[in-house]
Amino acid sequence: MEEKKQLRISMKSNLEKLSFPLYEDLSYRIAGQLFKDEDWLEAKSIGITISRAPEVDTLQIIRKAWELGKQVAIPKCNPRTRELVFRTFTRFSELEMVYSGLYEPIVSMTKEVTSDDLDLLIVPGLAFTRKGFRLGFGGGYYDRYLGENKAQTISLAFTQQLVAKLPVESHDLPVSKIITEEEVIVCEC
Repeated sequence: MEEKKQLRISMKSNLEKLSFPLYEDLSYRIAGQLFKDEDWLEAKSIGITISRAPEVDTLQIIRKAWELGKQVAIPKCNPRTRELVFRTFTRFSELEMVYSGLYEPIVSMTKEVTSDDLDLLIVPGLAFTRKGFRLGFGGGYYDRYLGENKAQTISLAFTQQLVAKLPVESHDLPVSKIITEEEVIVCEC
């Protein structure tokens, strides 16, 4: 656990050094790679988070999904059970700020989307290996959700988020692909 904690601190610190213009440029390039990916093109419904810096910007991705007529669902976290529930998302006015400055769907304005109803899940993280393992933000929400998910999984990452190895535990599940500004990595899952 201590190794993961130190890696989180180090990666956050490195990412926070990205200038705003570079952050936007890299995020735009990653989105461009995603928009050409077969899993994106085929997906009718997408699960994705509302990003906040220094995560890869997802707002442009959400807008593009809407333009293409894709259903977008965003997660609502339950801090007591540490579980995620995805909910429909059709307008930015359906968001509210919750703990830690995160934006989540307003329950009264959105509907639950089951994991079976998602074709593609964009999985956030701080660090990634080429085998698809990821270091999350420490809550374990996605680790639990990935166990019940059947959708294709993609993580978006800046190249500097790729690491040679991560401490992997038995409950850690890899994503299928990682898309950076330079490449699409099909993971050896």
